[in-house]
Amino acid sequence: MAGAASALFLLDIKGRVLVWRDYRGDVSAVQAERFFTKLIEKEGDQDAQDPVVYDNGVTYMFVQHNNVYLMTASRQNCNAASLLLFLHRVVDVFKHYFEELEEESLRDNFVVVYELLDEMMDFGYPQFTEAKILSEFIKTDAYRMEVTQRPPMAVTNAVSWRSEGIRYKKNEVFLDVVESVNILVNSNGQIVRSEVVGALKMRTYLSGMPECKLGLNDRVLLEAQGRSSKGKAIDLDDIKFHQCVRLARFENDRTISFVPPDGAFDLMTYRLSTQVKPLIWVEAQIERHSRSRMEITVKARSQFKERSTATNVEIELPVPADATNPNVRTSMGSAAYAPESDALSWKIKSFPGGKEYMLRAEFKLPSITAEEAAPERKAPIRVKFEIPYFTVSGIQ
Repeated sequence: MAGAASALFLLDIKGRVLVWRDYRGDVSAVQAERFFTKLIEKEGDQDAQDPVVYDNGVTYMFVQHNNVYLMTASRQNCNAASLLLFLHRVVDVFKHYFEELEEESLRDNFVVVYELLDEMMDFGYPQFTEAKILSEFIKTDAYRMEVTQRPPMAVTNAVSWRSEGIRYKKNEVFLDVVESVNILVNSNGQIVRSEVVGALKMRTYLSGMPECKLGLNDRVLLEAQGRSSKGKAIDLDDIKFHQCVRLARFENDRTISFVPPDGAFDLMTYRLSTQVKPLIWVEAQIERHSRSRMEITVKARSQFKERSTATNVEIELPVPADATNPNVRTSMGSAAYAPESDALSWKIKSFPGGKEYMLRAEFKLPSITAEEAAPERKAPIRVKFEIPYFTVSGIQ
């Protein structure tokens, strides 16, 4: 990595320095004030809020978490992406130690914070950031007198995320695919935006230093192997792997080969930009019978196979701010009026595939409006649900 960080600062929400660790001796605490002044100058300007700020020969890179700013200052030409990723890893490690990273937890744990910062970065270069391995030789109770410990082997190994000598009676691996779908549909029923964000979550209980290989129905891989890729193959975008995956192997022949950490971790995350049809289709009709009464009819239809079932379905229907006395009938589930969010919330515990359910609601509108009142803004209907054992992308 070209260039190194000069110092790492942890600031509170008002820009006061809580902790700072100088790695190269070429910046001072004044840099924190300079950075915060720059930050305040840009506060009102949405376009100028970059995570990288340059001022007078020093580059500042920062992330905000709760009421704490984590910031690195550098006089060299650094790889900004890797230092920003390092700051996110620092947040993860602190959360592992203190449950939550905020000003109070930093004030309570100065000793541990300095120990961690010393181990995670050396002379401005990120070292190892795996919380499980750090916790093997940096014990949280810093005041407890103990025999000095050797750092675990993992620190000096090529595999810094897994300790040696792990033993299980039964070797098991669990792999879950969790996908979230964000779809926006306009009033004509056309899909405006559709994207799938997925993660391969893994739990490993394996002995020794296991070498795992994983194959996916990835179009590039299938075509490289000369197999036909009709139907089942998928195009993955923005793939991000856990550090244990051998990227060179993936670049060469698209096999995912790795020595996994012990326990639970995210092996990879990905995005699919292909158009997905809405899994639960909702149609709403609003009739105003008079100025003081309106009726809403809603049809919800599940557009997936019958063997799958959507759970915890919640359909939120916006209603005028002055609506009162709802009279609601549903063919399935329960509906409740939520005046604090000006909406009617229809909840269905279990929604099998290929089914259609209805809701009818009648509202009174007591407010008196002018004849040529401005048209009210129409907020979108929101649909939230989960489908266990079902992937939108068809990843296998």
